[in-house]
Amino acid sequence: MGESKRDQARKRAHERGTYPAPLSEGRSRNMRANRRADTKPEVALRSALHRMGFRYRKDLRLDLGDVKVRPDIVFTAKKVAVFVDGCFWHVCPKHGRQPTTNEWYWTPKLRRNIERDQRVNLALQAAGWRVVRLWEHEALTTAVATVVAAVQPDAEHASETSATSRQPRNQK
Repeated sequence: MGESKRDQARKRAHERGTYPAPLSEGRSRNMRANRRADTKPEVALRSALHRMGFRYRKDLRLDLGDVKVRPDIVFTAKKVAVFVDGCFWHVCPKHGRQPTTNEWYWTPKLRRNIERDQRVNLALQAAGWRVVRLWEHEALTTAVATVVAAVQPDAEHASETSATSRQPRNQK
């Protein structure tokens, strides 16, 4: 079977020196396995919110002028955009670390990720959206509470949230 277009483009970038060559086939497989969407923390958060009765869109593209963004979870009616950021990719202050190999590539790449996150936050806020950014390492209960507070900021008591006030459909 021949090489895919992506593999061919990657090989040309290696040759030009604009993309690092993989250290090993194992490392290359590991990096290719990183997902853009549907990460374990994101899926766990969505599942918990869905069980609580919340309905949302996942990975919905929002066009905000010249900024296009795909939040992980979008509450369109409430205009809340939720991002579950990976500690490495978004340089978590607690777990993020500077790469020790191919720094010439990774340091600017990670800096661009941070700058993009800031641009996205500003564009969403300017368009009237509330932005929730969570780290992948945050406890699920904390993440759920943060999202619920953003979606239902006017609820004064826990009994006023959809999580506790809804009954299963088969019970009356």
